[in-house]
Amino acid sequence: MRRIYLDHNATTPPPPAVSEAMQPYLGPEFGNPSSIHSFGRRTKAALERAREKTARLLGAEAGEIVFTSSGTESINWALIGGARARRDQGRRIITTQIEHPAVLESCGYLEREGFEVIYLPVDNTGLVLLDKFKEAVTLETILISIAHANNVVGTIQPIAELREFISHKNILFHTDAVQSTGKIPVDVNELGVDLLSFSGHKLYGPKGIGGLYVRRGKGLPPFLHGGAQEQGRRAGTENVAGAVGLGKACELAGEKLAADVLYLRRLARTLWENLQGRIPNISLNGHATERLPGTLNISFGAGDGASLVRRLDLEGIAVSSGPACKAGASEPSTVLLYRSPGNGVGARADTERHPDQSWPGEYGRRGRGGGGSLRETSWMLTKIHLIPICNQYIQISYRCYRCFGLSQAETTKGVCFPWHFRLETSRKIKKNQR
Repeated sequence: MRRIYLDHNATTPPPPAVSEAMQPYLGPEFGNPSSIHSFGRRTKAALERAREKTARLLGAEAGEIVFTSSGTESINWALIGGARARRDQGRRIITTQIEHPAVLESCGYLEREGFEVIYLPVDNTGLVLLDKFKEAVTLETILISIAHANNVVGTIQPIAELREFISHKNILFHTDAVQSTGKIPVDVNELGVDLLSFSGHKLYGPKGIGGLYVRRGKGLPPFLHGGAQEQGRRAGTENVAGAVGLGKACELAGEKLAADVLYLRRLARTLWENLQGRIPNISLNGHATERLPGTLNISFGAGDGASLVRRLDLEGIAVSSGPACKAGASEPSTVLLYRSPGNGVGARADTERHPDQSWPGEYGRRGRGGGGSLRETSWMLTKIHLIPICNQYIQISYRCYRCFGLSQAETTKGVCFPWHFRLETSRKIKKNQR
């Protein structure tokens, strides 16, 4: 069976050039970059070259890039370190209800330390409500963290506009750019952010390596304590092979970024148009235009996301119904729960609201009550330009009465897509079928 990978928001496959760049530092070039002899000097030089390549992709200076173990570590450091460093200036932190768990859990930790966290609502496309953002900023505000692009629906936030509103205030602005780095242009100076988190494995680099951009003059206290690595900002022997792989991935991304964006938009648009014509009762989650070019988050009129993902996997198609870090969770994605309904998507089952309203109507602390569930289920299809399926036909068969809630046998056949992707759905009912 030929397997097709459509889950690039979870992780991406490193190309051979990345693996080849890393290989010497997994074997003969084993020196500790902190050592002053030739073995250490060679790995130190490789580490700094990787830092320069990474900085170039972000429009930053090499000295503003700190290598970490992951996007999660970078986010924890930015939020917890930033808040603790400014606790004497105020206690208010602003974020949104649809952030990655690394942000939400870090904010929950800071709440337990006595900080006040405001979780801003978003509209039915996933965009931050600007009026609520402006209302939330007070003299007590010390830190703001809003993702550049959402990891579930792909909506891109107007970070530069938000940052401009507080430009005259002494407030740290962090953005989680784990999903956007390497997929769309990301320039720290155009965005105006003080802190920016990113991760290697989301942009065709290796796992186990990430980074934090720290604007010059906006220093953070060390999050890990020990040696003087990373100019005394992060203790621990650096992952040289991982950093080299990340640097190579950033270099490749910069070379083909503009072409990739255009190509992905065309493929995603064609896929969505064909799905609309072949599957009833589906809708697109997130913003129609301000979105990552390779992300499609789709809701179906009925069904269970986990069951659909498992069924597609049996047919050789890898998709996701939510973020990988929450895989196996029975609760729906908070990204869809906290979006306003808009076409019925993302509403709690026990709540009816006007499509123009946000959920909830006022900003505040994160709500975990209600016990509701989504009417729709999400199917995330991302980064389809790397799928080598030319001259191949893929059949996807749905035969799950429980998932689709059908009342009669149905069979819908698709057409051959421009890149030779054939969608065929067969939905049948049997009394004993589960």
